[in-house]
Amino acid sequence: MASNNNHVEEQNGSALSHITKKPKLSIITPSEIESEFSHHDLSVARINNGSFGCCPASVIAGQQQWQLKFLRQPDHFYFNELKRGILQSRTIIKEMVNAQHVDEISIVDNATTAAAIVLQHTAWAFREGTFQKGDVVLMLHYAYGAVKKSIEAYVTRAGGKVVEVPLPFPVSSNDEIITEFRKALESGKGDGKRVRLAVIDHVTSMPSVVIPVKELIQICREEGVDQVFVDAAHSIGCTDVDMKEIGADFYTSNLHKWFFCPPSIAFLYSRKCSDLHHPVVSHEYGNGLAVESAWIGTRDYSAQLVVPAALEFVNRFEGGIEGIKRRNHDAVVEMGQMLSEAWETHLGTPRHMCSSMIMVGLPASLGIASDSDALKLRTHLRDAFGVEVPIYYRPPRDGEVGPLTGYARISHQVYNKVDDYYKFRDGVNQLVQSGFTCTLLSE
Repeated sequence: MASNNNHVEEQNGSALSHITKKPKLSIITPSEIESEFSHHDLSVARINNGSFGCCPASVIAGQQQWQLKFLRQPDHFYFNELKRGILQSRTIIKEMVNAQHVDEISIVDNATTAAAIVLQHTAWAFREGTFQKGDVVLMLHYAYGAVKKSIEAYVTRAGGKVVEVPLPFPVSSNDEIITEFRKALESGKGDGKRVRLAVIDHVTSMPSVVIPVKELIQICREEGVDQVFVDAAHSIGCTDVDMKEIGADFYTSNLHKWFFCPPSIAFLYSRKCSDLHHPVVSHEYGNGLAVESAWIGTRDYSAQLVVPAALEFVNRFEGGIEGIKRRNHDAVVEMGQMLSEAWETHLGTPRHMCSSMIMVGLPASLGIASDSDALKLRTHLRDAFGVEVPIYYRPPRDGEVGPLTGYARISHQVYNKVDDYYKFRDGVNQLVQSGFTCTLLSE
């Protein structure tokens, strides 16, 4: 299998490198962008790309062609097209993330699946005695909820101890995160315990903060942490991703959030580890994770096959994905500053610690006093004002007087317009002026 992969990589390598690094000269127009996303509900200010991403019409059309190929002649599709198509997608991803070899890249459904694969591997190490009962898995307090549950399901049940890194928010510098990480790492190593795995987000979900992963991984290497898994669900198309520079053992990112693929597709990078297995065991078990993941039974694989179409789409923009990423970052900072000034609040991070998402403080008068309030307010903004945006509840610290307890996580993607953010601003202003508080919302 490796020799076949090498052959395909050699055939496609220079062309793929050219495609990923040198976008086409033709630049997409505003009207073409509108056409690509005309299937969006235009009555809604959709400033929440971070949750589910988006997919342009041209990529959807490509996906439908793959679906029809399967439905037209399934046997031909399976034997002659599926593996070759997935290998092409893996090869493109390998180029984008600067992995050493295509065999390091597996395609899975989403980052949650990737986390299950890595944590299943960790659980086996505990059960088989490679790791000792009570050894530690370190994770950030702001780890994604599903990943926390996966750690509970796999690691805790296998006898591992979980240590959380408490992160400040709002946050003003990388040093604050690094300091807390070092403290938690020392705590995890107490009583002679080993820290076997560190789970580190690249871009946390809620609140959204870009984490200094390279610095944290370097600390892990210095302190003898066995393995590092980076949960980077948002990273591809949102922040810089380079496997050789980052140096993680395992790294995952979705391509349906910020790289315009349809749901659902993610990659899992694994360095020097041949004992990872897909949780769904099918006929390919034992042939390596990349091959196992490429066939987990009869299902729709089309999202995993349209990576070339997504790459073609992003290369219609000036600067390709790098240009999109840069413009989204600048725009979301600008819109965040506009909103915080209008509401006389503040941003949750400095600009260098956000990606294509940023946290904006909401007026304290809204009375956001719980996670339930945050969810109810989000629903009210959707139903009453046509604004889709996640709301984060930040519990006040002891002794704080009049703190902001509610933050909105706004996203910016190529389809967004300034009017989307004005709509959000004006809706919140209307609530404030009417004397609204979250206590007025029913369960």
